[in-house]
Amino acid sequence: MASLLSIPEVSTPLVLKFSFSSPSLRTLFTVNRPFLYKQRLKIQSSFPIVTTKAVYTQGSLSISSLKAHKLAPEREKMELETDAISILNERIRRDHGKREAARPVMDSQEADMYIQLVKEQQQRGLQKLKGDRESKEGVVFSYKVDPYTLRSGDFVVHKKVGVGRFVGIKFDVPRGSTEPIEYVFIEYADGMAKLPVKQASRMLYRYNLPNETKKPRTLSKLSDTSVWERRKAKGKVAIQKMVVDLMELYLHRLKQKRPPYPKSPAMAEFVAQFPYEPTPDQKQAFIDVEKDLTESETPMDRLICGDVGFGKTEVALRAIFCVVSAGKQAMVLAPTIVLAKQHFDVISERFSKYPSIKVGLLSRFQSKAEKEEHLNMIKKGDLDIIVGTHSLLGSRVVYNNLGLLVVDEEQRFGVKQKEKIASFKTSVDVLTLSATPIPRTLYLALTGFRDASLISTPPPERVPIKTRLSAFGKEKVIAAIQYELDRDGQVFYVLPRIKGLEEVMDFLKQSFPDVDIAIAHGKQYSKQLEETMEKFAQGEIKILICTNIVESGLDIQNANTIIIQDVQQFGLAQMYQLRGRVGRADKEAYAYLFYPDKSLLSDQALERLAALEECRELGQGFQLAERDMGIRGFGTIFGEQQTGDVGNVGIDLFFEMLFESLSKVEEHRVVSVPYQSVQIDININPRLPSEYINYLENPMEIINESEKAAEKDIWSLMQFTENLRRQYGKEPYSMEILLKKLYVRRMAADLGISRIYSSGKMVGMKTNMSKMVFKLMTDSMISDAHRNSLLFEEDQIKAELLLELPREQLLNWIFQCLAELHASLPALIKY
Repeated sequence: MASLLSIPEVSTPLVLKFSFSSPSLRTLFTVNRPFLYKQRLKIQSSFPIVTTKAVYTQGSLSISSLKAHKLAPEREKMELETDAISILNERIRRDHGKREAARPVMDSQEADMYIQLVKEQQQRGLQKLKGDRESKEGVVFSYKVDPYTLRSGDFVVHKKVGVGRFVGIKFDVPRGSTEPIEYVFIEYADGMAKLPVKQASRMLYRYNLPNETKKPRTLSKLSDTSVWERRKAKGKVAIQKMVVDLMELYLHRLKQKRPPYPKSPAMAEFVAQFPYEPTPDQKQAFIDVEKDLTESETPMDRLICGDVGFGKTEVALRAIFCVVSAGKQAMVLAPTIVLAKQHFDVISERFSKYPSIKVGLLSRFQSKAEKEEHLNMIKKGDLDIIVGTHSLLGSRVVYNNLGLLVVDEEQRFGVKQKEKIASFKTSVDVLTLSATPIPRTLYLALTGFRDASLISTPPPERVPIKTRLSAFGKEKVIAAIQYELDRDGQVFYVLPRIKGLEEVMDFLKQSFPDVDIAIAHGKQYSKQLEETMEKFAQGEIKILICTNIVESGLDIQNANTIIIQDVQQFGLAQMYQLRGRVGRADKEAYAYLFYPDKSLLSDQALERLAALEECRELGQGFQLAERDMGIRGFGTIFGEQQTGDVGNVGIDLFFEMLFESLSKVEEHRVVSVPYQSVQIDININPRLPSEYINYLENPMEIINESEKAAEKDIWSLMQFTENLRRQYGKEPYSMEILLKKLYVRRMAADLGISRIYSSGKMVGMKTNMSKMVFKLMTDSMISDAHRNSLLFEEDQIKAELLLELPREQLLNWIFQCLAELHASLPALIKY
């Protein structure tokens, strides 16, 4: 029989061996008559196993003909959808799939060392990126709100009471005193609360939501804080999951090793070619990257966050030189072909004095023969620096000796590309350049799990871009373009979609008949787009009507006015990038942001526009990304979703809980016990119907495999069960009980439970978990019945049931209870 689960060879003999002489197997297979192998073989020849279904009906099983069995698959499907094992399997698949596969293997002592490293790194990250917001007196950084900065109607969160509406601050005389003091007044669902300003500054947070609206679902009640406590507990579990995801990502990175790059004597000569005086931030970024490459054995994963035109590219060029000088290849990844071409030109010019270093561009503009030639050169190692778009991540691109990946504007790449970029991080050094990092990226940097260098000092010659935000009007557009043309400049005119480009072209042709105007978008023929961009760069085209293909990196010194129509359809990072296309010379630059009608805009769109207006100063891309994080939420660390659900407690309290959780990371740790050491002292030995045993192709092997799968891990047990059902249909009730017993033992081992027993109405579980871990687990339980019945006493989890249950029902109750506790494992460190 083909194995239901592919299990590697076990070097040590299994404790449990199954044979017909085994008493446990005899008990399991209690039958009324001998196996009818001939009968079963006849059935198989008439009805192949793939089309035959085993239908179990309370105590009996029949194998029916195909015609009589048409309704069975539907019934079986319904049974499986409501079946407790199927529900658990679905959750295991969702929570554990990729994460379990990627988890680094380490022992407890090694884990202690790495957890300490993570804590130190997190503290450095917090100190570095938030240093400007720490007071010089050494007050600990806090997300609490200063009550004096609140406006009437603002929503606030009190850590112990919940969400309320700020009314105002006024003097009142406290009880038992004659001296008036200032009080903060907050409105809740069932009344008004007042608290002294000093106390308010320790307990209040501003309430921001990542959703469309800033309004909370409901205000909390003063008379009943239990609902708020539940919401806070949910937020805490979400934070813990986030922390564990980050921990495992970072631990995986720390375990990777590569020899440090040698310090090249030629670097000084390469650096001398940089024609500008670096800003202090830029100098620090150069030092940071050099240390990552030449002093550390862990592959670099650094984010360079700097405003447009602040010199991020120079940091990347020096990193490329260091890696290429050591005989490795470097890949430069850009989101658009326009930006890739610009990077190629800059790199080619900078490395022109080094004929031995070959630079290549891989793009869709090339002919098939050119592309094949480049792919061949990359494979042989004849190209040292390869520039291109996401095509560089394809399976056809085979690198000879890749050492460095430079990613420009990571937020512009799709999900699959981001996952591919992430896969490189385990083996090569990665440098990410961004002016407004996506919230996920920024979040990693803020919490110190990713090294970050912040370039916030503008070059001396740069002046801020003047931003004008208003409703669309043709006369406003004409006036803005005329002003730029009068000073011999060029104009970007950006729309969110290709559809409206021709219409704008007609309108501008009528208004400026003697001016060269062109259209550019990603769907144009390669050569046509390349020629258009080249003419615009040379100054031949004065007005470029385009989509956001010009969003990233395009550096045209003479273009100092940008008009963005239907601005509400762009994300905050996109708007900021587009605005950064102008103001790259010493001329004053203008960005005109036009929306159709404010009444049509969502609250979120209005807030994005307000944030962009506020961040007019140079070097505020980083602050803007923080605002974006506030508007859109954190996003998930893995997967597609960019917007994280932190609405339970609001952004600011979420942040504070996050840093608190990181500082106590080792306290949320569960230590599993060996599967074979788990005792289940509940006397239950299900008897399988003889028809089901006859129906199984090799019952001894199947039972053996089930035990092996359970011993290995929960993922293997899930696969075994699903394969069993796929091949033989839904099992009879007695087999289900047998499987549940395996699941209970496996989940108990994962949770650090070494013994499960019962005495009358009481169920006991001996465990090594801490009270803090137990509380986090029970807080995350969905079932009130299970949560309210569990108590933690010393090294025991105890439950007092309402009545003494029959053994099979008791096993079902324990199964459901452990399944809920097991669901919280993704929020716990498991080393």
